[in-house]
Amino acid sequence: MTALAVGDKAPEFTLPRDGGGNISLSDFAGRKLVVYFYPKADTPGCTKETIAFNALKRAFAKADTDVLGVSADPVKAQDKFRDKYGLTIPLASDEEKKMLAAYGVWGEKSMYGRKFMGVRRTTFLIGRDGRVAQVWENVKVPGHAEAVLAAAQAL
Repeated sequence: MTALAVGDKAPEFTLPRDGGGNISLSDFAGRKLVVYFYPKADTPGCTKETIAFNALKRAFAKADTDVLGVSADPVKAQDKFRDKYGLTIPLASDEEKKMLAAYGVWGEKSMYGRKFMGVRRTTFLIGRDGRVAQVWENVKVPGHAEAVLAAAQAL
């Protein structure tokens, strides 16, 4: 279950990002923001998802919407991921899992019958007012970035 629902105020965050420096929710004040949480950099599903969002960066910009990818990977892993695929969208690192917890995407998962803690693939569309406009849980990667773009254009 997601801790955040449509209409909730998006929790503030400041995280280290790829390439150095920090990125914060306040950096996007007055703009729409897509925050997509992915389990692990440079794994097949996360790579496809990130490349899809990256490919639509211009279309999102036309819709006055920024895109931010977040995982628990260290910045060094985000940098390698960015460089390997020529990514231009910012990738934030939440090793302390504070933002992941605040957005309700850190929790128990299971794979092949094994239970473990991890990032649940979830996407939030945050409106110009700083409130959650839409939530996608248990994301299936094919067509997801396009669906989020359509929602951002309609917002």
